Amino acid sequence: MSFETISVVGLGYIGLPTAAMFASRKIKVIGVDVNQHAVDTINKGEIHIVEPDLDMLVHAAVTQGYLKAATTPEGADAFLIAVPTPFKGDHEPDLSYIEAAAKAIAPVIEKGNLVILESTSPVGATEEMAKWIAEARPDLSVPLKESDDGDIFVAHCPERVLPGHVVRELVENDRVIGGINSRSSEKAVELYQSFVVGECVVTNARTAEMAKLTENASRDVSIAFANELSLICDELAINVWELIELANRHPRVNILQPGPGVGGHCIAVDPWFIINKTPEHAVLTSAARAVNDGKPGWTVSKVEQQVSRFLEDNKTMHADEVTVACFGLAFKPDIDDLRESPALEIAKQLTIESESRVVCVEPNVEGRVDGVEIVDLLEALEIADIYVLLVDHKQFKKFNPKCEYIVDTRGIW
Repeated sequence: MSFETISVVGLGYIGLPTAAMFASRKIKVIGVDVNQHAVDTINKGEIHIVEPDLDMLVHAAVTQGYLKAATTPEGADAFLIAVPTPFKGDHEPDLSYIEAAAKAIAPVIEKGNLVILESTSPVGATEEMAKWIAEARPDLSVPLKESDDGDIFVAHCPERVLPGHVVRELVENDRVIGGINSRSSEKAVELYQSFVVGECVVTNARTAEMAKLTENASRDVSIAFANELSLICDELAINVWELIELANRHPRVNILQPGPGVGGHCIAVDPWFIINKTPEHAVLTSAARAVNDGKPGWTVSKVEQQVSRFLEDNKTMHADEVTVACFGLAFKPDIDDLRESPALEIAKQLTIESESRVVCVEPNVEGRVDGVEIVDLLEALEIADIYVLLVDHKQFKKFNPKCEYIVDTRGIW
């Protein structure tokens, strides 16, 4: 294989597992991140995120000398960019992290190198990345369209993994690979086949970008239907969990489960990249975003109703004597990822707006979480008057609380 050294820029929830996976195949990997704590942690053979089995992979890779982390890029045969793509303004994609990464690696890129954008991106971002590299390295011929050969290879390959199962899915899942030109696609396929046992499916860069956005927008629409059902059933005094279970007995129906909203850096974010590009056509996608973004506020109102009910039943007490416990802050079960988490949004809103004391339990996050008061599970069960289940972590599934005042957004209590 022509790739002896690989540089992975961005050592977060996708970059670090990807770096470790290449290193596990005895390929030298240089991980790059601006977070000094992350770099120091990785170089000790430890990890700074929660992901099953990743700690063993990283420890082995560092110990055997195949993985190291740094704050500045070094030369390599292939560069993978896996940095955040957040919002700015009114849900406008912020490509500044990609731009910074492209300009950071530009000085060490050499002829024959491969540059892959893994960050989930709006359509056209890979072409923008190529332009930033070209501007920084006028001595290199960088391909900007299909007809360009160029001195380097440029492609987009979005990750398609589920937090909590990243290590397995990196290997097993099919990869969509879209090169700026066909030679770039071939090079990228060669790289990923070093560990991917799923199929590497080739397309162009724009289609690869849109494929990832489409996958998550589709999920968002499906979740929005479930969340909308929960609002309707609450109004009509129907158990939404029973309703969905009954409806799903139809052989061609598979309704998802409702929740307090949609979180994470994918499903809650990617649909906006489509809407931002084509707002006049993305009608259904926009409606789904409105439903899911509105669910946290609706959940807060349900908690307020329980507080009012508690005070009505305990007339000698005042609101500031009531304790509300929020169970779970991550955006999905059994991980530590708080990005775009509706549970965290609900907890913060309750903390700000409620007269009552609000405490939170998050077993997957050590230390404090800004904006909320953290307590352990046993303390919350002991002091809380009202229980609010926001994330169905495994710890919360082990008991059925003997509490009369509950808001259960996951249907497990």
